[in-house]
Amino acid sequence: MALSGLFLVVFVLIHLGINLTLIYPGKEAFEKAVHFMATNPFIRIMEPILFFAFIYHILMGIYLELTNRSKRTVGYEMYDGAAVASWASRNMIWTGLFILLFLIVHFYNYYIPFKSGHVEDHYTLVTSLFDKWYYTLFYILAFIALGLHLSHGVQSAFQSLGYPREKCYRWVKICGYVIAWTVALGFSAIALYFYFN
Repeated sequence: MALSGLFLVVFVLIHLGINLTLIYPGKEAFEKAVHFMATNPFIRIMEPILFFAFIYHILMGIYLELTNRSKRTVGYEMYDGAAVASWASRNMIWTGLFILLFLIVHFYNYYIPFKSGHVEDHYTLVTSLFDKWYYTLFYILAFIALGLHLSHGVQSAFQSLGYPREKCYRWVKICGYVIAWTVALGFSAIALYFYFN
């Protein structure tokens, strides 16, 4: 779970970097980036690995949630989750399922048309989606959910792998928050930029 999650974090950061070229330098740079991603042999090899990582991470997350619930045969007499865990950590399954819903919509709106080979102007394909207020709102909410998911997920992944030690835990936690909100705010800024322009 930790390794697949960290692998997906790297993908999301690269994806954000490419998508930011939509704003600057603009259309030509984005089209070149898309062409590079579509034709680079290494990227083509990584695509099925990435797809497997997504499926594995989703299924493992659902499995862990169901397993944790089944172990608790007696309910709490009084439970204050906020006293021992953050909101993000207590709701990983829900933010994860919302992200899954977004991925399904994203596949339908972008990945399937892109893979069909009938799209020549990828810039317009992406940016025209933000003409619709409801899609823009859904997109922003999905990346806020991803930010919340990552704010706990990054630090949790390092803990699962045996790190961090006590003295550097604070820095791993800060790193997790920085990654989480860079992703959430970065993708949201793209959506808002094209909605208002």
